[in-house]
Amino acid sequence: MKRIAVTGLGALSALGASFEENWQAVAAGRCGIARCVVGVSPHGPGGLELPMARVADGFETALDAALGRPVAAGLDPFARFVLAPALEALQQSGLRGHAVLHERTAIIFGHGLGGLATLEAGYERLFGQKSPRMHPSTVPKVMVSAGVSAAAMAFDIHGPVFAVSSACASSAHAIAQGAALIATGQVDAALVGGSEAVSTGGSVRAWEAIRAMSPVTCRPFSADRDGMVLGEGGAVLMLEALDHAQARGATVLGELVGWGMSSDAFHITQPSPEGQARAMRQAARNAGVLDREDILISAHGTGTPLNDAAETQSLVEVFGERARAMPVIATKSAHGHLIGGSAALQAALGLRALSEGLAPPILNFTSRDPACDLDLVLGAARPIACGLLLQNAFAFGGLNVTLMFAAPGSQS
Repeated sequence: MKRIAVTGLGALSALGASFEENWQAVAAGRCGIARCVVGVSPHGPGGLELPMARVADGFETALDAALGRPVAAGLDPFARFVLAPALEALQQSGLRGHAVLHERTAIIFGHGLGGLATLEAGYERLFGQKSPRMHPSTVPKVMVSAGVSAAAMAFDIHGPVFAVSSACASSAHAIAQGAALIATGQVDAALVGGSEAVSTGGSVRAWEAIRAMSPVTCRPFSADRDGMVLGEGGAVLMLEALDHAQARGATVLGELVGWGMSSDAFHITQPSPEGQARAMRQAARNAGVLDREDILISAHGTGTPLNDAAETQSLVEVFGERARAMPVIATKSAHGHLIGGSAALQAALGLRALSEGLAPPILNFTSRDPACDLDLVLGAARPIACGLLLQNAFAFGGLNVTLMFAAPGSQS
């Protein structure tokens, strides 16, 4: 089984249009959440105002310039939100234009819902304006595989290219799938990650209907936490066989050393600590680090009452009382919940935290909850001496993924 290096990172969120902007924001404790009004339409019930973390306009111009041709306008926002960080990760890796891209590179992106903006615009046209015809580009813009297809064409990649969809675990599943292809020698490299663009009127109304949304802000693990905050954007990691990366003199940003996946088979929306623990234990065992203590935990950390308590319980189940001494970060408090894109963004930020030896703070925290008795990084970024990152991603339907990364050089 081949070892797997990370050689490129890209990100786009309310915190910035590059990975570096995102990292600098979370390290400084800056929050991208603001109150927004969505769903204003002459055919709807009126606008809805809630806290959200939305991507700023303008990145599309830079994307088109970098690709050398207009591309962004032909894509739904969710596909644009993954294509931009994919380009950034590819450029950082030094593989753009490399021969390996033709048949020995995969692209796997994860998205929970796909082209909602295009779909809602089509329904507005059909049901609101009574138009008998949908726009001819509706299907290719809505399909969940639009992002991977756009990336394959933009970067001339001919290897395995497909999308996965597992709600909030989508980009974590995509990362695990890309890693498996590399580990078994089917490809030498894989662009993996995900994105989401869910701040449309209908989507926000749907999330609000299940009472999952906070009317105030995202406060992971805080006693007064009252729900998640939707975010937009995406993130992409370039994974590469370690021997391949070393042979070409690439800079290794970290190593993916294990992953675990499980299903709760329990409830469509409520989490199961037992199911989450299975994914964590599998990832730690596969990485051979179940007994290690120098682990930075990047929590799923949505800020919902059930989720944060269940995650705490599952961490203690896997690591015992040692879990309470492991530093915990939860960057959704800064960039919101990107649904299918969250795990990739959090993994990228967590990797940088490892290499910098600096854990970004959990924002908006007010008071301790005895059910979440963990070593939460609060107030300001904290120096850490961790060699490992545990990244959790838990989805509606009881779909769980845990990724284990190692700091650059720590596994040699």
